[in-house]
Amino acid sequence: MIEYPVSFVGLPIGNREDITRRALEVLGSVDCICCEDTRNTGLLLSHYGIKKPLLSLHEHNESVRAPEVASRALAGESFAVVTDAGMPGVSDPGYRLIQELKARGVSFTVLPGPSAVVTALVGSGLPSDAFFFGGFLPVKSGKKGQVLQAALAASYTSIFYESPYRILKTVKAIADLEPSAPICVARELTKVFETYHRGTAAELAAEFAARPPKGEMVLLIGGTNAPRPVSGE
Repeated sequence: MIEYPVSFVGLPIGNREDITRRALEVLGSVDCICCEDTRNTGLLLSHYGIKKPLLSLHEHNESVRAPEVASRALAGESFAVVTDAGMPGVSDPGYRLIQELKARGVSFTVLPGPSAVVTALVGSGLPSDAFFFGGFLPVKSGKKGQVLQAALAASYTSIFYESPYRILKTVKAIADLEPSAPICVARELTKVFETYHRGTAAELAAEFAARPPKGEMVLLIGGTNAPRPVSGE
């Protein structure tokens, strides 16, 4: 099953049953699995009866681990690289390792998996013919305000990750800029309490003020210059 020295493997974003058969085959075939949190990955592997050596690779040690993994791969070992959820390298560890592998001529491949961004986009009901993913929103209000203004003025849907501790303040900021802006907050995707909060910025600001949402969240903003779907098309 091993075709490349290193495989970047997309994992479920919540529901364990969303893992692919190919991902399970690779995870069960490699010599070692690099993971963001060995405890989280260990639970997933145990669920599927997979036992492999685990090597931590996260934002604080990736610069050190990348050369090590590349060297071991060149020496003949095979690796799977995973994060706690979703795709390695997208708002998660993995990018530095990819650069190291490229620089040293180590072949690698990517196994697709569930995407919080695309799942939230489709479930939001906002225009999906074109979109922008901005990763995590800035924490500082000044920079965040600039990003939100750009999203509101766009001709496409903008997608961001946001903390549950900041979501109310962020939605209020959007409502202050454009109360009627169409937005959606998708929370706990694929999990038991999955919820899509859809409406205008003003409506969701009022809703969250009364009952602050919890869990992992994706914020989607419909650009005010985005074309609206025509009924019947």
